[in-house]
Amino acid sequence: MKKRLLAALMASSLMLSLAACGGSDTSTDAQGETGTEAQDGPYQISMVLKTNAAEFWQVIQAGAEAYEEEHPDLVSLDIKGPPGETFYEEQLNMIQTDLALESYDGYLIAPLQSDAVATAIASTDKPVVAFDTDIDSDKCLSFVGTGNKEAAKQGAKAAVAAAQEAGWEEIQCIEIAGVQGDATNEARMEGFREGINEAGGEFLDNEIQYANAVADQAVTCMEAIMNKFPDGVAIICANNDDMAMAAARTAADNPAYANTIFLGFDGQQSACQAVLDGELTMTAAQNNFDIGYQAVETIVKILQGEDYDEVVDTGTEIITQDNAADRLARFDEWLA
Repeated sequence: MKKRLLAALMASSLMLSLAACGGSDTSTDAQGETGTEAQDGPYQISMVLKTNAAEFWQVIQAGAEAYEEEHPDLVSLDIKGPPGETFYEEQLNMIQTDLALESYDGYLIAPLQSDAVATAIASTDKPVVAFDTDIDSDKCLSFVGTGNKEAAKQGAKAAVAAAQEAGWEEIQCIEIAGVQGDATNEARMEGFREGINEAGGEFLDNEIQYANAVADQAVTCMEAIMNKFPDGVAIICANNDDMAMAAARTAADNPAYANTIFLGFDGQQSACQAVLDGELTMTAAQNNFDIGYQAVETIVKILQGEDYDEVVDTGTEIITQDNAADRLARFDEWLA
C-alpha cells in the first residue's frame, strides 16, 4: 500500500471529528495528510454498483468513467454490479471477493444492504467511500450522493402544489415504495411523508404499497390502489421512476385518475421523456452522473492525502414539462 495512504488513514483515525458515513445532510471538511512518496501508477479502485442493468446506474458508471478518462494516470476502475437490486448475496460476494484482493487501493460501494456491507468492511485497512446509499461504519470515510430525504421532500411539496392547481380539494398521497427495509427507500419515504404533510396534504401511511423497486410489481400495486380508491387519489408517489411510470400507465385509461399527480424519483432518461410527453407528471431528479464522477474524485483525494468532504451532496432537480427537454439534452452528453 502506498505510504501516503497509510499516513492519511493514520491521521484520520486520530481525528475526533471524523463521522460515520452518510449520517448528516451537512458537509464538513476532513483533513488528510499528504505523503512524500511519488505515486507509482494509477490507483486501482473497485467500484460496486447496486446493479449494472438499469439506466440510473449506467449514468453513474458513465460519470465515474468520465473522471477515469480525464485522469488516466491517477485512477483505474474495476466496475461491477449484480443483475438487480434484490440480488443481495451476489453483491455481498462481489464486495467480499474484492476486499480480499491486495491489488485494490480502495473501494467505492453502493450497498444493497448497508449493515451487511458494514460488517464486511470492518477489518479493511483501505479507504471505503459509499455512493448513493450510506454505510454506517468508521471504515467508510465519505458518502457521495443525493440527500434522499430532502429530495423526496422537495418533490412531494411540488406534487401538492400541482394537485392544487389540478383542482383536487382532498389531497391524499399513496406511495408505491421500493424494497422494505432498504435505507434509501426509507429516507425517500420519510421525505415524501414530510413534504406532503407540511404542504397541507395527507400522506396515507396505512396504504403504502411495496413493489421491490420494479415496474411489474408497481402495476399490481396500482391496480390494488384503483380498486380500493375508485374515485381517485390526488398523488401517487413512487420510490423510483420505473415504478412511477408503470403506475401512471396502469391508470391511464381510468377517468378517476385523469388528474392524479404521478411523482417519480431519479430523473432517468425515460422518465424525462415521459414527463415531456405528458405520461408522467414530475420526477425528483438525482444528478447521478455527478454521483459517479465525484465518488471517484473523492476517493482519489483520500488516497492522495488531500482534504475531502465527509458528505458530498450532489443535489436535486424537480423535472416537469418546463425543464424536461433540457435534462434530456444532458443525457445525450452523458451517454455519448
